[in-house]
Amino acid sequence: MIQFKDLISRFDYKISRDTTLRQAIQLMLNEKWELLPVTDDEGCLLGVFTRSEMHRMILDEKSLDTSICPYMKKDALTLQIDTPYEEIEQRVLNSRVGTGVVVDKENKFLGLFTKPDMVLALLRSTHVLKEQLETILDYSHIGVLMTDDSRNIIYLNDRLITMSEKSAGEMMGRKIEEVFSGFSKILSGKPSEFRENYVSISFNRYKTIAFVTKYQTGIEQNGYIALFQDISEIERMAEELQTVKKLKTVLQTALEYAYDGLVMINKNQTIEMVSPPLLDFFDLSLEHVIGQSAEKVFPELQLSHVFQSENAELSDFKERHGIKYIVHRIPIIQDGQVIGAIGKVMYRQLNQVNELFKKLQKAESKANFYQKQYKQAESAKFNWDHIITLDSSMERLKKSGAKAAKGRSTVLIRGESGTGKELFAHAIHNSSARSEEKFVIVNCAAIPEDLLESEFFGYEEGAFTGAKQRGKLGKFDLANGGTLFLDEIGDMSLSLQAKLLRVLQEREFYRVGGTTKIKVDVRIIAATNRNLEEMVQKGQFREDLYFRLNVISLHIPPLRERKGDLDYLLTRVMSELNTILGTSITGIEPKAKEVLYRYDWPGNVRELKNVLERAMTFAEYGKIQLEDLPDYLLSRIEDVEDPQPVGGLYEDAERSAIKKALQQSGGNKAEAARILGISRSGLYEKLKKYGVLQ
Repeated sequence: MIQFKDLISRFDYKISRDTTLRQAIQLMLNEKWELLPVTDDEGCLLGVFTRSEMHRMILDEKSLDTSICPYMKKDALTLQIDTPYEEIEQRVLNSRVGTGVVVDKENKFLGLFTKPDMVLALLRSTHVLKEQLETILDYSHIGVLMTDDSRNIIYLNDRLITMSEKSAGEMMGRKIEEVFSGFSKILSGKPSEFRENYVSISFNRYKTIAFVTKYQTGIEQNGYIALFQDISEIERMAEELQTVKKLKTVLQTALEYAYDGLVMINKNQTIEMVSPPLLDFFDLSLEHVIGQSAEKVFPELQLSHVFQSENAELSDFKERHGIKYIVHRIPIIQDGQVIGAIGKVMYRQLNQVNELFKKLQKAESKANFYQKQYKQAESAKFNWDHIITLDSSMERLKKSGAKAAKGRSTVLIRGESGTGKELFAHAIHNSSARSEEKFVIVNCAAIPEDLLESEFFGYEEGAFTGAKQRGKLGKFDLANGGTLFLDEIGDMSLSLQAKLLRVLQEREFYRVGGTTKIKVDVRIIAATNRNLEEMVQKGQFREDLYFRLNVISLHIPPLRERKGDLDYLLTRVMSELNTILGTSITGIEPKAKEVLYRYDWPGNVRELKNVLERAMTFAEYGKIQLEDLPDYLLSRIEDVEDPQPVGGLYEDAERSAIKKALQQSGGNKAEAARILGISRSGLYEKLKKYGVLQ
């Protein structure tokens, strides 16, 4: 683009109000100027003195020593130095004045601008552009020809000569349609009716597409320009591109269904490629990973190590969501330098290895294992950290339990089945002064009534037929100095309740068939899911024992009353079950999670664990799907929403999810199946089932 500053002529003379007519005539005569700029001492423009004013002074018979000031024009045409070229061009075309005065923003004189200046600048620019254009055309991969208004060829570049295998002499000056017959059809009409067009022109070694357009050669006269693009090379590139696309599809499919997670980084340690299983494993999305620093996104993988070591590395065992994994770091080396790295995260195959390793450990330390198991059989396994909750009432209950643990008083834990009464009992013992002593559990509902007394108090030698020769210690004996946990105490018979009351009051008992009093120091923690007050009224539970047990009472709320804990429990329980089951489940699909949220959980946390264990065992795609949940749970949810359209809540939710996935994938079935976390064949079955348009 031509710059305005390059068009102006410098003016190195000082013209002021005191300049005489003689000086002005001499300067105009010597420099051939049409006007003279008049400035003040600071160089600011005051006006101009033109040739016409000079002639007027002469006609007015002014002396040559007269000042030009009275004849100075103050309304001179001025141009700012930063005026755009397009505006300069318009002013030159529309103005009759041949010379303009150029000033800056402060009105200081900078130079003169004349129409000849502009013409010369345009000629220079045109010459440079012509040389540049000819150079580009000569070295371009595009063949070029130009014609005059009679369609005679007046220009050819070397590329077209090479393509056509004809000499310049054979083509120059001849009609374009005579040299290239393919142009005959589109040039046969009137020039005024011609429109830009494409023509296929084939040579011996080249196949081209020629684009033909008009250009103006004079007033109402037009020539033609034809650009020949070699599509032989494009066709080869298209074939190569198609091959690359196929390879990319194969690679993407392999990555999508790869058994392990894969990630590739470049020499700048930014992520270029990552497989979907790895994204699911780390709970990430593709748009938040690609192009990001590997150290920020996957600090656990430590891929930067191979840039220093330049050797493949295998990490130690790591763990996420209860899933153990190892990282294989592989450097990508080119010309002796590391230009990137691949991280292979292996976790699913490790389950089998882990099982074999466990068997080996058991075989090598069998004695220690059984000794440890025996010791743990009569010790509390859980503490307050194992009672996971975000519910404020449960947190208060835990604090109350921790306070109760510090004393010696009997604790009665109440709550529905599956709410975690036994966990509270374990935690109370572990946070008490008796934590180093034994923690003995008796399930009053699991032991037959005729054996319950001997289980509690033990028996002497020969107490009854089938008794051991040396007798047997009872649970009170085993728990001496520690804690005895009586689970389901509401199922204890009235006769045994009386004996238990005596032990609690007197802290002594007789063994079955024995005559010697046994002194014991045992703290009692009892638990029940029954309404003891109602049982007392009906005579099914001793009132005195009830008051003896109900010194400190803790009531655990059911799961349905603390739904805020559900999401937290789902995450923690899944992590624990991944370790126990050897599964690799990374989450729950939204539809399945909605069903879990809407269920009332009559079996509380125990039922939640059972449902998750079942679902994680059946899950096939890394996440729990709706179909992995038990049928009884789904049917109860549908009953709640009754009446429903045919198919119920589950089918409506599934139909809506399928439509949304198809919309997100632009109708791509494979991509929609991936979004839904099901196989493509499974998707087709559901499309057919719900009558969704394909």
